[in-house]
Amino acid sequence: MATIERTGGSRPLQWRKGVAITLQIAVHLGALAPLLWLFLAIRQGALGGDPVKELIHFLGLGALRLLMLTLLVSPLARGLSLGQLNRLRRPLGLWCFAWALLHFSAWLGLELVFDWSLIASELVERTYILVGFAALLLLLALAATSLPALMRRMGRNWKKLHGFIYPLALLACWHFWWSVKSGWIEPAAYLAIALGLLALRRNGIARWLRSVTPAVAK
Repeated sequence: MATIERTGGSRPLQWRKGVAITLQIAVHLGALAPLLWLFLAIRQGALGGDPVKELIHFLGLGALRLLMLTLLVSPLARGLSLGQLNRLRRPLGLWCFAWALLHFSAWLGLELVFDWSLIASELVERTYILVGFAALLLLLALAATSLPALMRRMGRNWKKLHGFIYPLALLACWHFWWSVKSGWIEPAAYLAIALGLLALRRNGIARWLRSVTPAVAK
């Protein structure tokens, strides 16, 4: 009888790959399904008295949740001794960017109606929008460099760039906190989750800071 190769832990490699593939499918379906629901809700007028505000909030909160899940992957993979889980970081990160881009586009097109003078004044006068825009640009850089060919070309610089997910998480929570006009419990909860996830990755953060500090100093 042929033996099944094992790589770390006690689980067969074939089983581990099967779980990873299933979870990747679940990530795509889980990220897409709320967008389909949102589309139907818009058509049926089910977004309440201020649908534009609700739409923007829904998309922004979805992007933040996907970012938290992206940060969760590595600690979860270590805890379960299931390295295949790390393959979920890329689809989660790309979906996070897609949701964030939809969030920004909805604000730009539906709330400001592409009024560029108003957009410029909003970016200057409202700090939380500037913080959110900075987070979106970071997400754009991370998404654009997620292609395997670019990863190979960048080498170690890829890890340095993608380490910016750590400050990105704080920027996203900061943007959420300042954008909420009433109530602080929900943004505080997301900030606590982000801080907890960053604490789980403190060793990785320390290594990343050491790697980028010389580059920043130069």
